[in-house]
Amino acid sequence: METFKEMQKSTPVVQHATYKVLAGAPPHEKKLLTVGISSVKHPHGSTLLDTLQSLFQASSEPELNCIVVLVHLSDPDPEWLSQTVANISGLFQPHIEARKLLVIHGHLSGSPVPRDRGAANDSSPCTAIYHRHKVDYALLMNFALNLSEYFLMIEDHVHCTPQFISVIYWALSAWRERPWVILEFSSHSFSGKVLHTSDLSRLTALLLLFPKATPTHVLISEFRLLLAQHVPIRLRSVFHPMGRYAAPAATCFPMEKAMVFGEPDNPTANVLTDMQTIPGATPQDAYVLNQECYFTLEPMRGNYLTVILERPQKVIRIEVLTGSHKEGLYRLKQGQVELGYDLRARAEDCDRYALLGPLVEGNLDQRVFYEEDSIKQLSCIRLLVLASQDSWLLIQQIKVWTQSEEEES
Repeated sequence: METFKEMQKSTPVVQHATYKVLAGAPPHEKKLLTVGISSVKHPHGSTLLDTLQSLFQASSEPELNCIVVLVHLSDPDPEWLSQTVANISGLFQPHIEARKLLVIHGHLSGSPVPRDRGAANDSSPCTAIYHRHKVDYALLMNFALNLSEYFLMIEDHVHCTPQFISVIYWALSAWRERPWVILEFSSHSFSGKVLHTSDLSRLTALLLLFPKATPTHVLISEFRLLLAQHVPIRLRSVFHPMGRYAAPAATCFPMEKAMVFGEPDNPTANVLTDMQTIPGATPQDAYVLNQECYFTLEPMRGNYLTVILERPQKVIRIEVLTGSHKEGLYRLKQGQVELGYDLRARAEDCDRYALLGPLVEGNLDQRVFYEEDSIKQLSCIRLLVLASQDSWLLIQQIKVWTQSEEEES
């Protein structure tokens, strides 16, 4: 980490970056979230306008009041720049006038990017694409340093799920007091990643310090590890690609194969709790895959409900649902899900736990990842109450997806 800090000092990105505002103006006040998009001229046409259309159509006016959309048109072709700005202005003028959409063109003068270490003669077509991609997004992030509290990066060919801003807002609220570097809202290797804006200067330095042949998404993963977030935090996916990259970028940015989840397969387990159970209810009702639910009286801070697996399992996804379907009554207002390892001799608990994530509006649906060279099987799943509440608690369902050794191979 100290070496990284020293390297950062030697890459004065800000001093070499120049910008031209092509449309719009920065917001008057700092926003919650900057949605950052970098776009370049594509040989077979651009889907940038489709991405922007999807973004604005998926968002309500109150949601848009929380964000600013920052578009970096990175191609230097003046004709393309002029036409693209005209197209954006024609379609999204109200958002531009409301300072919710800002279009810029950035340039690194003085060539501050370090020369490649051993890659000067690299003839790979991906080298130039990676280099340009990193510079484009470094310029985008550098401009966004003071616009908002958080920064969301997406590419110029994604479809946005309705109310994606609310999904991100509530997730940020739940994670606010917990340490994290990157929250992921897509299975894509690049789009859908949210960072603290305060981390952007370090990330831009990292992007420009490494050789041209290093892909942007690889460096972003390394950045997460450098700042001690050892596994991805992947939440609900709200961004989906509009088709594939055009050649040759399709070779350089292979699409991550989306994992297809079938029905949950809750493996055999015993469920224990120290909550006050109402007559006729059992903790097992929260885990058995049927229509039964588990009701408990007013939960207290520190109460738990623990699923103790009959044998260790490679769990790949966990979903916890609390509260009623329609009104959202009786949900757990403050709670988190933890992953347990090293089952005790009497099979009543695990010796150590690691945080999977907090409940967001009473629910959790997260992928489970494992550190390199670590145990990749769980023995316990614990729902922990973080604050006492006066209302009853309804745990609708705990759903678990596992991966067998055959599926893994």
